[in-house]
Amino acid sequence: MATQQREQRGDTPNGDDSTDDGYEDHLERSRTVWDRWSDHYTMSENDFEPIRERAIDRLALEPGDRVLEVGCGPGVNFERVRGEIGADGELVAVDYSPGMLANARERVEGRGWENVRLRRADATTAEFDEPFDAALATLSLSVMPDVRRATKTVYRSLVPGGRAAVVDVRPVPSGPARVLNPLIWRFFRWYANWNPDGDVTASIAAVFDDFEIVDTALAGTAYAAICTKRNGD
Repeated sequence: MATQQREQRGDTPNGDDSTDDGYEDHLERSRTVWDRWSDHYTMSENDFEPIRERAIDRLALEPGDRVLEVGCGPGVNFERVRGEIGADGELVAVDYSPGMLANARERVEGRGWENVRLRRADATTAEFDEPFDAALATLSLSVMPDVRRATKTVYRSLVPGGRAAVVDVRPVPSGPARVLNPLIWRFFRWYANWNPDGDVTASIAAVFDDFEIVDTALAGTAYAAICTKRNGD
């Protein structure tokens, strides 16, 4: 019960045993950047709503499911996920930004959602006591200081047969618009502390047993992938 109360308040940071200065620097920049944008998330929320909604559709959530959201931000997916899992389900939402979690907490408390647990943690190293039926990461994995380790956290946290929906951004993958990629790269880096060394699609393809990009938008710079854990590792 004490653990659940700490998660609800969002005041339980997860310890990090990494000593790599680049890792720590990236993590701190992410906190700073997302605290800065925590009260100005409307553009991301509205522009990416269709692809986020379609990705959640593909999770095929059921009443009573337990769901993990990595990089929950201000909680833009909470209402939709709760609508699928019902009052008997549970949503555990993780973010490293205190500003984002403050807005998420306001959303949860304002609606009286008792089955949404908030936790401040570095998703790269976070651990959970119980497995999840499904997981969700929207616009979050690509800003992690170690994308592969964060992906492994999601995989490890799922039950066998569990699915994860990933919505993220990348440079233009093909076509004439690729000439804009240097500018897109700089924008992602400035706006979101995007990790240029972390290849999200390569990481989820390497970690998960099945992986498919099922949706794209904005000239392919936004995409949704569905990943499945088939074994019991």
